[in-house]
Amino acid sequence: MRIPVPDEIPAADELGTVHFVGIGGAGLSAIARIMAARGITVTGSDDNDTPFLPALRELGVTCHLGYDAAHLGDADTVVVTTAAREDNPEYVAALQRGLRVWPRSAGLASVMAGSSVLAVAGTHGKTTTTGLLTVALRHCGADPTYAVGGVLAATGRNADAGSGEWFVAEADESDGAFLVYRPHAAVVTNVEADHLDVWGTPEAYHAAFEDFLDRIEPDGFLVCCVDDPGAAALAATARERGIETLAVGTGGDAELRATDLAFEGTTSSFTVERAGEELGRVRLQIPGEHYVLDALAALATGLRLGLPFDGLAEGLGAFGGSGRRMELKGEAGGVRVFDSYAHAPAEIAGDLRAARGIAGDGRVVAAFQPHLVSRTRLFGEQMGAALGAADEVVVLDVYLAREDADPEVTGHLVADAVPLGAEHVRFEADFDAVPSLLADLARSGDVVLTLGAGTITELAPRVVDLLEERGES
Repeated sequence: MRIPVPDEIPAADELGTVHFVGIGGAGLSAIARIMAARGITVTGSDDNDTPFLPALRELGVTCHLGYDAAHLGDADTVVVTTAAREDNPEYVAALQRGLRVWPRSAGLASVMAGSSVLAVAGTHGKTTTTGLLTVALRHCGADPTYAVGGVLAATGRNADAGSGEWFVAEADESDGAFLVYRPHAAVVTNVEADHLDVWGTPEAYHAAFEDFLDRIEPDGFLVCCVDDPGAAALAATARERGIETLAVGTGGDAELRATDLAFEGTTSSFTVERAGEELGRVRLQIPGEHYVLDALAALATGLRLGLPFDGLAEGLGAFGGSGRRMELKGEAGGVRVFDSYAHAPAEIAGDLRAARGIAGDGRVVAAFQPHLVSRTRLFGEQMGAALGAADEVVVLDVYLAREDADPEVTGHLVADAVPLGAEHVRFEADFDAVPSLLADLARSGDVVLTLGAGTITELAPRVVDLLEERGES
């Protein structure tokens, strides 16, 4: 559901009591946490008892399960998730009562007021880059406020209200939210057409990022990873508009370059060069070239802000990942089980490359849950092609989220496009049958990787449990 962004967005402390419809999601829970930490009265509802809710309850936030108009209480402002339906009883009641009803983007903008905003955008890698930048700043003695789309291993939370001047925020383009913010620094990891159910065409999607450039403060700057063609084109446009632009990447056209990349198990390392000068080496606890590029973007941002290389590098090296980004869920029977939020072809390919490096001589067993009918219709064949980098593939049915089912767009579309022999690809529509299937397929030395932005995240721990049970029997 699309809710209009108000022309004027007051600061959060002017909103009265704030109620969140869909408070259990990564985005809304982060905003609610910051508001509650600042002393604002916050309540919320969700239809699922998500992992984000216990931390909110510890702050005294009332979190209802299920939606009911009575849950609004004496709210003055209501922030609504894009996943809500127009007949949601809390949304309907809020309109009937004439309350201030906002989308997520306006809620986040309200808590940004008074801060110097460092906004991380891009088709892929937003959460990891936001987390890397946050941890790097903290290691340099800063105390930024941050809002990220996953739980940081470093803090155990997806948001905190810091005391410093900087606000590090994941700036989501899926619903146009990033066009509401006014960043001092904008980081763009890559630009590859997605969310066409909202934007309509690849051209409109790319144009939205050009509009994002206009949101940067006059004395601000842009960081772009120019290894990606879309981001490289955006950097060129930014320079034409007179915006200070820092190009990062592995190629010769990058001002801050990563060279001598090395990968060992679940770690990555690289040397950083600037204008031919070697600044030092960075060692990450996360695997894969795509994470090297994320770290390089975070490093460039910190350097431009005047922070020391050594402190930033130490912080990047201390980053232990964020929830659902190649997150190790457990190991049993010689099998390591990871979970990833990857749901677009490039993300799938990147995480499978990382999994291959971790597996070594073992195999990669991947399970993938397509996310959204509209995305699967457009990119299902590309998803299948990317999954061909695994040795064994299990494809689940489409996770519908905010859309209705389409009998012509199912997980079969993806499974049929996987370029492996039929004996190595399985479509399994029964969600609860997948953990046992993965445990049967895996053998000692293998890596099992669950991929997708939906409920598939629930399956990795179940696979670990089954492997442990079988090892004890």
